[in-house]
Parts: sequence; structure tokens; C-alpha cells
Amino acid sequence: MHRYKYRAINAKGRPIRGAIAAANEVDLYKQLQTAGLELVDCSVVGEGGKFSSFSGKFAPKIGLRDVIQFFVQMEQMQGAGVPLLDALADVRDATENQRFMDIMTDINRDVSDGAALSEAMNRHPKVFPPLYISLIEAGEETGDLTSSYRQLIKYLKWVEVIQTKVKKATRYPMVVTFVVLLTITFMMSVVVPQIVGFLKYMDMELPWFTVALINTSNFFVQPVAEPLGIPIYGGFIVLAVPVAFIMSIKGIRASSDEMAYKLDSLYVQAPVFGPLIRKISIARYAQTFGALYASGIDVIKALEASRGTVSNLRMIDAMENVEAYVQAGNSLSKAFDASGEFPSLVVRMVKIGEESGNLTPVLDQVSDFYTHDVNEAIDGMIEMIQPTLTAILGLTIAWIAAGSLGPIYMNLGNFMDF
Repeated sequence: MHRYKYRAINAKGRPIRGAIAAANEVDLYKQLQTAGLELVDCSVVGEGGKFSSFSGKFAPKIGLRDVIQFFVQMEQMQGAGVPLLDALADVRDATENQRFMDIMTDINRDVSDGAALSEAMNRHPKVFPPLYISLIEAGEETGDLTSSYRQLIKYLKWVEVIQTKVKKATRYPMVVTFVVLLTITFMMSVVVPQIVGFLKYMDMELPWFTVALINTSNFFVQPVAEPLGIPIYGGFIVLAVPVAFIMSIKGIRASSDEMAYKLDSLYVQAPVFGPLIRKISIARYAQTFGALYASGIDVIKALEASRGTVSNLRMIDAMENVEAYVQAGNSLSKAFDASGEFPSLVVRMVKIGEESGNLTPVLDQVSDFYTHDVNEAIDGMIEMIQPTLTAILGLTIAWIAAGSLGPIYMNLGNFMDF
């Protein structure tokens, strides 16, 4: 099997470019005809010179926004009565992402060969995870794919919002901390030596904070060690320590499941990030379970699939306990309560939904509750981090100013007498 890059024309006469696997050019021609495309020319990927391999390697990745647009277009077209194959062909022709166009060509071919849409999508697990497949299978079983599309659109848009929030919660502190460290390193390595260098040669008694400033500056600009004859300066160590710490944490976590569980337990118990990690995990779990339950998927299967969206091992244990309680015949509200991770307000809401037979809207309310809670927690954390780091930078600048100007003011009388 080779992978062919091709140029083709669709039924509307529009040019289409892509790349699919085929045994030979005849097989490629048949695959494209099955997908409603007329082959114009083709070449084996990698035989077109350096440029073809470069463009393939650096082609744009398939993002969450591409998948959302796919389901939005499918919901609109099939809701309007467009047949599945025609809808897939139109979506394929409309997509601007080359990689996603290739996948759509494969899915179109598989469906035209008799495969179910869920089966064709399942052959691309990196783009369509099992959760998506479960929702599409539920739609195929009920004969209402448009409802599954709506559930996926709602879920994926929520995931996109949460991912943005999580990135904001993790990247913002890291970027601001790095900027503060970089600023302090620059001032201690460049600015301070020029300001206080003359103080060491003046016949005056230096206060303790000036001596500390000079020693700190020396640590930044002088070699701390010289392994293999290569000098390592203190400023480099200050900048490298956070990176080395993060890498060592990742290495420890990957060393064994027991260490990973202990670290995840520490994360959850951390004073600031712990509650945020717990809220994000439960928000993902609740939103996923609500989407699956609303699609008619069995409760146990929905709980198992929802657990797959949680990454913290301690939280995963709590979710497994929920499944065990439900399998033992307990209600969902009792299972949530027994896990110890769901607030009593959420447990009462789920219990009311079970008793009234309206669990689906209650699960939506639970999801909204946690989404709002996560938003507030992230905004609160950022509001706390920003002034803290600003205060650290301000105190450092004040220290530099006091350390360099303080001795001059303290010995101003001696200068005047002189």
C-alpha cells in the first residue's frame, strides 16, 4: 500500500486535493470514483521531492474547531434531509484543512462501501475518540443522527470553553512567573553590578541589605560551578530550576502508577490548585455523562465513558466507586454522595431528578453549576496570582533601590564634610 497525493474534481466541478492510501493508481481511481471524485493526476507521497514531504509533515493539525464545524455542517444538512453520503461529500469539499479532507475522503469511501458512519469514524481514533463514536452509535440505533450531532456540538463547544479556561489557568501563571524571574535575573546580572559596583570601592560602612544585594548580584554573574570546564552561572540556575522541577515531576509521575497516584493526591490536596483540579475533573465528568445519558446510552456505559475524560488518578478512583455503587443497585444520587467528591447541593439535585423522572435537565443544571464554579475558581486564582507576582517584583526593585541609594544617604553627612 502506498499513500497517494491526488488532484480530483467533484460532481460540481470543483478541484479537490488530498492524500489517501491505495494499492496502486487503479485502486486510487476506484476509491475516488466511489467517493464521487474524478481523478486528474496523482503521485506517491515522498516521490515529489523534498517539498512534498515537508508540506505533508507541516500540514495544519486537526483541531477541535475543525471537528465542531464538521458536526455542525452534518447536523444542518441531514436535518434538512440531505442524504448521508451527499452530506459527507459536501463537508469534505468545504473543509479547508488538508488532513481533515483526507480523513473525510476515507470516511466517505467506507460509508459508500457499506460501513456505518460510526464504524468509518472509528477507524480514525485520534480525530474521533470513543466518546464521539458512542454518541453516533446511539443515534444510528435510534435512527436520529441529528440529535446525536446536536449533543456532540453542545458537548464539544463546552469542551472548547473548558480547554481555554484550563490553558489560561496553567499557562498564565507560568508565563508571568517566567517573566518575573527573567526580569529579576536581568536586573541582578546587568543593572545591579553597574549601580552598586562603585560602593565596594568607597570607604564607607555598607548596611546589611546592601551587602545582601551585592552578594546576590555576585551569585547571578559569577560561575557557581564549572563541570567539564564549562562555567554555569547563578542566573542560569535560577531560570533552569523551574524547568528542571517540572521535568522531574513528570519523570517521577511516569516512573510508576503508585508515584503517579501519590502526586495526583497531592495535586488535589494543594491549597490553591487542588480545589480547581477537583472542580475541572467533576465538570468534565458531569458534562460528559449528561451528554451520553441524554442520548439514551446505558448508565453504566455512560459512567465508564465519562471516567475516561478525567486524568487525575485520585479522581478516577472516586469515579470508579460511583460505577461500583450503581452496579450494586444503588441510585445515582447515592453513588455520587458515597464518592465524597460531589457537593451535597449536586447530590440533592440529582436525587430530585431521579424522583421526578427528569434526570436529563437536572444533569444539564449540574454541568452549568460546575462550569460556573470552574470559571469563578480560575478567575479568582488569576486575580490572586497577578498581584502576588507584581508584589514580588516590586519588592525586588525596592530592595535594589534601597541597597544602591541607601548607603549614599546614610553617609551623606560624611560627603558634605569632605
